[in-house]
Amino acid sequence: MAGLVLKLRPKERFMINGVVLQNGEKRSNIVVVSEDVNVLRLRDAIHPEDAKTPVKRVCYITQLVLAGEADPSEASFQILRGIEQLSQVFTDPDSKSHLDNATRSVGLKQFYQALKSLRALLAREERLLAVAAS
Repeated sequence: MAGLVLKLRPKERFMINGVVLQNGEKRSNIVVVSEDVNVLRLRDAIHPEDAKTPVKRVCYITQLVLAGEADPSEASFQILRGIEQLSQVFTDPDSKSHLDNATRSVGLKQFYQALKSLRALLAREERLLAVAAS
C-alpha cells in the first residue's frame, strides 16, 4: 500500500493495523509509505447492523480484514465468493471492471484497494434494490 494518501478532516478518526487514531484540529494529509499496512477511515466503515445487502456484506468482510478482526486467508475466500456472486448481477462493463479490480486486489492481499473497488458499487446496488422494490 506504499504511497497511499489519506486526506483527513479535522478530528477525523482512522484505523491503521487495528489501532484507532484521530487527526488533529486541522485538515491534513498522511502518506502511508510502508507495505502491507491495513488502513480504514472510520467514516467509510460499515457497521455490522448495516451490512444487509450483498455488496455491503462483501465490503464488511473486507473491512474486518483491515481492522485486524478477520484472518486475511480465511476472509479472502469469503470475499472472492461474494465477488463471484456479485458478478452475476453486475454485468455492465464498468461494474465488471470494479469487480475485476477487487478480485485482483484480494489476490495481492491489498484489501484497502479491494474495499475501494467494492464501495464503488454501493450506489448501483442501491438503485437496483430501489427498482426491484417498486
